[in-house]
Amino acid sequence: MAEVPLYGKVEELLASEIARGHLQPGDRLPSEDELLRRFDVSRITVRRAIQNLIQRGMVEIRRGRGTFVLAPIISQELTRLTGFVEDMDTHGRKASTRVLSQGVVAANAAVARQLGLIKGTRVMRIERARLADSVPMSFDETYLPLEIGKRIVSNDLRIKPIFALLEEKYGIPLTEAEYRLEASTAPARVAEALAIPEGFPIFRIERTSFTDGGRPIDYEILSYRSDLIRFVTRLARKPAKKATHSEALTSRRR
Repeated sequence: MAEVPLYGKVEELLASEIARGHLQPGDRLPSEDELLRRFDVSRITVRRAIQNLIQRGMVEIRRGRGTFVLAPIISQELTRLTGFVEDMDTHGRKASTRVLSQGVVAANAAVARQLGLIKGTRVMRIERARLADSVPMSFDETYLPLEIGKRIVSNDLRIKPIFALLEEKYGIPLTEAEYRLEASTAPARVAEALAIPEGFPIFRIERTSFTDGGRPIDYEILSYRSDLIRFVTRLARKPAKKATHSEALTSRRR
């Protein structure tokens, strides 16, 4: 049996410490120099070990800050309408929010169509980074009709989620939503918010949420890091239509 290379031994020792909880999600790994002294190996060996851990989704490099332990990938079910905080609570993760911008803009064609408005209508746009256990996971770009949007931004959105405000404070129930999910890459704005390189693979979700009477009330473009989450759903198959007796006879005659 081939001997495990040095970088593989360093990789497995660090992976074992992460698995046993000696290094927790959000913890910073020792610096390269500290690892060099600890394992008495070359810098190339340490870097190869770290790169392998990155490929395994166990750690990530944050520019100018160091290498940090990641939480395990979340498997998020797409079976009901929930918000980010509810999703993270389900997985035992602590959700937090950074509000990056909020202000009134003119609705472009896509926003106007999703909110049932005329292009150019003024709407409220809110940009947030959503974090799980202090790790940036999602960049949310939210559009709301102007009047409700003004009320929403009067609250501290770092503390209270928009879904909760709509339903609990303003009495606007969310009844259903339409999801459109595609694979994409992170543009500069999203990459900066999520601390990932520009062009990094992401899940891009467009979600339009509706209230009573099928009225659209909230349109979002959600950009999720593809290395931290996967989406799962379960589909029922519609039974094939059985031919009627007359249709069967017609088919035979042909």
